[in-house]
Amino acid sequence: MLGLKRLGMTAIGFALALAAGAAFAQTKQLTIATGGTGGVYYPLGGGLANIIGKVMPGYTASAEVTGGSVANLQAVGAKKTDIGFSQVDAAWDAINGLDKFKSGKLDIKAIGVLYPNHMHVVTVEGTGISKIEDLKGKRVSTGSPGSATEVFAFRVIEAAGLDPMKDVIRERLGAAESVNAIKDKKIDAFFWVGGLPTAAVTDLAATPGTKIKFVDIAQNVDKMNAKYGKIYAPALIKKATYGGMEQDTKNVTVWNILVVHGSMPDDLAYALTKTLMETRADLAKVHQEALNIREDSQNAANAGIPWHPAAVKYFKEKGIPVE
Repeated sequence: MLGLKRLGMTAIGFALALAAGAAFAQTKQLTIATGGTGGVYYPLGGGLANIIGKVMPGYTASAEVTGGSVANLQAVGAKKTDIGFSQVDAAWDAINGLDKFKSGKLDIKAIGVLYPNHMHVVTVEGTGISKIEDLKGKRVSTGSPGSATEVFAFRVIEAAGLDPMKDVIRERLGAAESVNAIKDKKIDAFFWVGGLPTAAVTDLAATPGTKIKFVDIAQNVDKMNAKYGKIYAPALIKKATYGGMEQDTKNVTVWNILVVHGSMPDDLAYALTKTLMETRADLAKVHQEALNIREDSQNAANAGIPWHPAAVKYFKEKGIPVE
């Protein structure tokens, strides 16, 4: 009898193990390509990953630190990651095989318009920099390799009549690395495109003995749009955004989008779009820029690239005219 009891218990244990294994096998792990730890993509990606695990049965997700939009688009295009944060300008280049994507067009689709990214051109008192033209001959970070900051920065410098490859002593650093470098006086200024506020820039503004300065760039937005299409817009970084600002900064914005591969199954793309749009309040607990993920922002002009058909289906069901 004891042997039969042990055999029965073994059988039950084996059955439970099989059931647990089957449940585990049915769980799909999604990866989200974000950006550097000092920006906004990373915390928002982490928040989205956490929400996916809670509201999408059968799925878990994780956020990955990356170089930014260009790297994210390349990873999504190669199906090495499932979801990516990107600026519209970089995504447009990706689907058309331009600039950093000259090796070939990528099959990338939008599933949601996020929030406008603000270009920060940051320096500190004592560098002699008050306008873009003053960057000539200076040590400047134009953003990390694989970032949309680098794409955007080159266009801002170019619009001011400078050559980004020849007229500045270029470094390629992310937001947090740029802040450390400017604190250590290894660079004179840096470009960073991100949401408001960006944690790394807040850190610089709060550094004792440092007076932060921002450079206006909105005056050149028409030149940028004339060459690259009407994807950039003049905007303001309000002086209350970062400590030590004496006045609003006239800057330039471009929209951020969430992208997937064009071959993503409709049911998954639909579920991701629904999750993004219907959990914004929870996502805003991670970063306030999630409050800018609005229904009235979901349109073809802001997305910049074609929508995934499943995203269009969701928006149409909600009465949102995205096309």
